[in-house]
Amino acid sequence: MKRIFLMALYCWLGACGAAQAQGKLKGVVLDSVTRQPLAFASVFLANTTLGVTTTEQGQFEFPKVPAGTYDVVGSYVGYRLGKQSITIGPTPQEVTLQLGPTGNQLGEVVVKPAPNKPEEYQKFAEMFLGGTTFSAQCRISNPDQVQVLYDDSTKELSVRAKEFVQIDNEALGYRLKYYGLDFSFDEESGAISYYGQPVFEEMKPRDEKQRRLWLANRAIAYKGSFMHFLRSVYANRLKTEGFLTQQVQVVANPRFELAESQRRTLLESKPEGPFTAAEEDSLTKWDRMVPATATLNPVPQPIDSVRRVSADGRRTYLRFTGELQVAYFGEAPDPRYKRRMSPLGNLRTPYPTKRQVSRLKLRGRQAEIQSNGSLMNPLDAYNGEYWGFERIGEFLPVDYVPPAASALTK
Repeated sequence: MKRIFLMALYCWLGACGAAQAQGKLKGVVLDSVTRQPLAFASVFLANTTLGVTTTEQGQFEFPKVPAGTYDVVGSYVGYRLGKQSITIGPTPQEVTLQLGPTGNQLGEVVVKPAPNKPEEYQKFAEMFLGGTTFSAQCRISNPDQVQVLYDDSTKELSVRAKEFVQIDNEALGYRLKYYGLDFSFDEESGAISYYGQPVFEEMKPRDEKQRRLWLANRAIAYKGSFMHFLRSVYANRLKTEGFLTQQVQVVANPRFELAESQRRTLLESKPEGPFTAAEEDSLTKWDRMVPATATLNPVPQPIDSVRRVSADGRRTYLRFTGELQVAYFGEAPDPRYKRRMSPLGNLRTPYPTKRQVSRLKLRGRQAEIQSNGSLMNPLDAYNGEYWGFERIGEFLPVDYVPPAASALTK
């Protein structure tokens, strides 16, 4: 069965580029029970590098925030996360974040979770960080805050964090604090899902050489990424930015369900075997049967077959039928990507041999795109193949702006 990786990152909306309109955001963080201000609480805009600390009066302010919609998150030791969605425009915005206490009452017995099994924690770390060259330079620095659970009955591995999972990415120069992590892996389908409220902190480079390396690596991570693709769709620059989109028609195999039912029935009736020669032949035939077949239309899809712009021009949507195959030709694939890259079909126009090929599917009819390269609802799209291979190792904040080529060599 083809594995489709659900990269459900809570990428709430920010904005890119100094030319974009900016607004002011201020507010206060309170204890939800006593209504007293929480001094020195952390407040950040999820999936960006924007974060501040409250004053002794619990107040905070972001003087310049790019226009867009954000998840404003408040964090304080001994309290649950507080969050609120806010849209930034020319008019200053003000929010009140109320955090509920989680501390135990005096005398209450605290039951600590059982230690993680090393093999289960290692499986989570590998899937969460990814298998790229940059992923190999990532480290979870607070593993004791991570709780990994495996359900034998559902064959699902799930992960939660007491407060946040901290990842030091030595390849990109970011310290990532992933608050409210909700991670799951389904062994049977191969589907990976994770989301939460991450915040990025710039790490301090050792010297100028490392600073330049981080800038170059961030540009590499950006090129061909899902963020890059969405920004290109939004700006109608797919071809200019090096992308090729083709439609994939997926047709369900009507015989698969019956074959799968017969296979399960046989295995349940003879859990220990042995099987007759005829039964062995049937099992082999059923194992080779696929749930669906996919046909690629080699003709490049025009922009109007990939996106829709509202009548007033204010909203842009991903919109297509079936699945979309997306090829990027501006960069060679990571050397650790061992899977054979999907073919492009018989194209009249020659394209470079080196490419990164991904697959994209919508949950519904369309998904709204923001100019920063994020979706209004990140769960509206599923992606796989090369994009499924790229995970935390290539994860960039939505306020990331690619530098000019000259800036990488200064």
